[in-house]
Amino acid sequence: MNVPGFLNFVVTNCIPRRSLTRMMGRLSKVEHPWVRDPSIALWRALCSVDLSDAEARRFRSLHAAFTRRLAPGARVVEAAAGVLVSPCDGMVMAGGPIEQGELLQAKGRRYSLGELLVDPALAAHYEGGTYVTLRLTAGMYHRFHAPHDCRITQVTYVAGDVWNVNPPTLLRVDRLYCRNERAVIRARLEANDDLVTLVPVAAVLVASIRLEFADVTLHLRYEGPNEIGCAADLKKGEELGWFEHGSTIIVLAPRGYRLAACVQPGTLLRMGQGLMKIP
Repeated sequence: MNVPGFLNFVVTNCIPRRSLTRMMGRLSKVEHPWVRDPSIALWRALCSVDLSDAEARRFRSLHAAFTRRLAPGARVVEAAAGVLVSPCDGMVMAGGPIEQGELLQAKGRRYSLGELLVDPALAAHYEGGTYVTLRLTAGMYHRFHAPHDCRITQVTYVAGDVWNVNPPTLLRVDRLYCRNERAVIRARLEANDDLVTLVPVAAVLVASIRLEFADVTLHLRYEGPNEIGCAADLKKGEELGWFEHGSTIIVLAPRGYRLAACVQPGTLLRMGQGLMKIP
């Protein structure tokens, strides 16, 4: 048995996850220096946080530090029209072809794309396509961006649990991404009208997703599934939204898209780096 992994699983999951997540959400917004300063110091010590590329140098609260914006020029967005870029900073957890309606969660564990998307027709659209799962750790930049020039046509919010999304939990909890709270964001590419879908998945101590183009915060008190109609036009690299802490984004592309050579399990990507080649 991997003892450290098992202990991590127990400590971060065998707790009142939803209650602690709500409490953390309130605590992180406290601006009093007696709460703010120790919280930010502890977060930086435990999570290897690098704030050198942040737009701000001081933060009103731990929440403001979590959801920080980047300084201008801190990320280079691949400009080539034939490239779909990474929507976020993240570690590649899995990726490859979508076969028989299933995606890889972790070694020996797969899950249904139809269950993830709560839409069998949308899942069928991606059969034979390509996916990438990107994990945002607690110390990373937490905002996510448009992977190409596109129009956001619909968002589906799905209420759920808040399991941790770290490797020890992925190896122990079946269908984890299908259990957790998430949003299904449909983006129609301007260049060829292809439909690319992003699925931000919330996690323990997170469970709040904010979309820049929708006047609503998606969180544990917002019942789902809910359809949010929209028609938001974004340019490649333009901000889509953010997590309150860190979590996962699954990117789905239709048949013909190919992963960039650098996209391998364990690879750290930055927002704007090439993710897939567009056919």
